[in-house]
Amino acid sequence: MASEETRAVDTRTAMSPTERDTPAPVGASETTALEKGPARAWATRLVVAGIVLSAVNLRPAITSLGALLEEVRDGLGMSGSVAGLLTSVPPLCFAVFGVMAPRLARRFGPAAVVCAGMAAIFTGLLIRPYAGGTAGFLAASALALMGIAVSNVLMPVIVKRWFPDRVGSMTGLYSMVLALGTSLPAAVTVPMTHALGGNWKLGLAVWAVLAAAAVVPWIPLVREGRERSVPAARSAQAQAQTPASASARAAEEQPPLRITRSRTAWALAVFFGLQATAAYITMGWMPQIFRDAGVSAGTAGLLLAVTMVMGVPLAFVIPRIATRLPHQGPIVLVLGVCGLAGYAGLYLAPAAGAWAWALLLGIANCAFPLALTMVGMRARSGPGVAQLSAFAQSTGYLISIPGPLLVGVLYQHSGGWGLPIALMAGLMVPQMVVGVLAGRDRTVEAEAAAR
Repeated sequence: MASEETRAVDTRTAMSPTERDTPAPVGASETTALEKGPARAWATRLVVAGIVLSAVNLRPAITSLGALLEEVRDGLGMSGSVAGLLTSVPPLCFAVFGVMAPRLARRFGPAAVVCAGMAAIFTGLLIRPYAGGTAGFLAASALALMGIAVSNVLMPVIVKRWFPDRVGSMTGLYSMVLALGTSLPAAVTVPMTHALGGNWKLGLAVWAVLAAAAVVPWIPLVREGRERSVPAARSAQAQAQTPASASARAAEEQPPLRITRSRTAWALAVFFGLQATAAYITMGWMPQIFRDAGVSAGTAGLLLAVTMVMGVPLAFVIPRIATRLPHQGPIVLVLGVCGLAGYAGLYLAPAAGAWAWALLLGIANCAFPLALTMVGMRARSGPGVAQLSAFAQSTGYLISIPGPLLVGVLYQHSGGWGLPIALMAGLMVPQMVVGVLAGRDRTVEAEAAAR
């Protein structure tokens, strides 16, 4: 099997002359400036550290709160309806604030925006337990979620810009660490809070330390980018007569592509939304399904942890496989079949085969790293990846908002899990269909230009 680097070279060779002459992504000149010598190696290590530390901070604000939600409700006098609203805030913030990311990246640069996003996460996590009342808690949570939203969108852009020949492996690393950052706070927040004297405020605020560490690698990259702006401008003047630099400047001045004209962009957005719906339903309701079937509360929580941990190794493997395939549809179908089998098991024998169903649903939830990988593969340029990432994630998270709420309504009115599980399985079918469409070997730039 050919390596990713070899495949990238072969693909480049197979391009038409027009495609080969297509300018590098906006900001590629920054990478080129660092290609030689220790400066390039130093900057690359900083980017890898920044990606890893940022990824691990993209979910603790959500999963640490879920572990202490009862204590937070009691401490703030929060009603059940407000607590339910709080569980729906993350996808809403991801949808609303994620749209801002491409414009901010064009103005300040992706590294600067991610750095600011990590600072927002740090500030929100630090102040929300002590903000005083439900309104302050919600506002501080929204600040942290805003930082998560813009970083969510720009992580594929950072990967595409710095590691264009290793999109699969770097997306896999990022997704694997993100899965760790999802499961770790859920597992350790409660015992850590007990070790800190049972103070839920301190148990939530301590996660701000991790966010503070994530700011550090981006600071020298942002400063270096600013210092490089003057020499880069002089270099651009010196090379003004070359066709390549003229093409690059023309590409930077081009208006954003009309992403809504691309069928692949819409397919990827719907695929992202349906997989997010399945993930939020699993995180929110799967333990209750097992408990209603007679499984103990402790075992139900452990089963959820198993489901989430499955994403750690598979999130690294699946993107690497995806980048080696011309069409990612087969992976979409395998994940979908695992999801259907898991839902069938939950319906027929939820307690008897609980561990098997948890494993199968954990595999199905790995549609998330696959979606991120396809974002990087379905656009040719850095700005294209930024627009596609923002469109797919913002639209997708909007699609995902009603799912967990609808499951709760069906459960309450039917008095059982038959209808909710049927809904979950039913949503898996269109997820497979749009995933196959999104996995076709084409780019959003070509589709938008052709219509």
